[in-house]
Amino acid sequence: MPASRSRSRDIEHNRPARLRWPWVILGLVGMTAGAAFSLPASIVGHFLPRLVHAEDWSGTAMHGAAGKLSVNARDAGAIEWQIHPLALLRAHIAMDIHWVKVGVVVDAIAEIDRHGITLRDIRGGGPIESLRDFGVAAGWRGTATFSFEQLQSDFTKPLSAVGKIEVADISAASIAAGADLGSYVLQLPPGAIAPDGSITANLKDTGGPLEVEAEIRISPTARTGLFSGTLKERPEAPPALRAELQNIAQLRPRDAQGRFPAELEFTF
Repeated sequence: MPASRSRSRDIEHNRPARLRWPWVILGLVGMTAGAAFSLPASIVGHFLPRLVHAEDWSGTAMHGAAGKLSVNARDAGAIEWQIHPLALLRAHIAMDIHWVKVGVVVDAIAEIDRHGITLRDIRGGGPIESLRDFGVAAGWRGTATFSFEQLQSDFTKPLSAVGKIEVADISAASIAAGADLGSYVLQLPPGAIAPDGSITANLKDTGGPLEVEAEIRISPTARTGLFSGTLKERPEAPPALRAELQNIAQLRPRDAQGRFPAELEFTF
């Protein structure tokens, strides 16, 4: 007499078939990752935003470099990246990047998805003269150090930024005959970037001939800025700087500490 087939036996019989699907999916992911490891770095060029151009490629799509990078037709140095493979399972790209522009070197973690790019743990710096091709700090000399928790963009404009820029031994030939103006820190708190793209940051000196406490508002689209705060010369201020401050301070009463208000517009 044949043994009856119970329902539990059917369940046990079918279970291995269902368990094969996770392995199939992992196999497909592995094949995709394997293909990405073998693709040349130049494939990345097909996915860059319209304003970004790169050439002089080396390495692979997973770990490669572009020796010549430009943004909006401005020389943007060179970049190296290494993608985190596990991030691909979450349908976005995460990578370590190493950016060099003449003497400026910056390292960061980048995350890219369909909404834009987010840079985290940004650390680096160098001479600000190396950034002149971007139209930044034209005519100025000194060194800058970047330390940002996060920068976010939708590929067309900045959306958020939290961090600071420190500059040291800064000078400009057009100010106080090129005298050393000291050191400063520019702090971008949460909410520093407004919906219209304008940036508001706090500026404070960290030593030197000039005492400064101010707010700086920058309009990237108009390439203009407004300095609004207080100034005061210190005893070590050179005569040329004292003379320029006297011109600015005319008709502006000083407070009990000798500081006077100032509003200065500038372009970049």
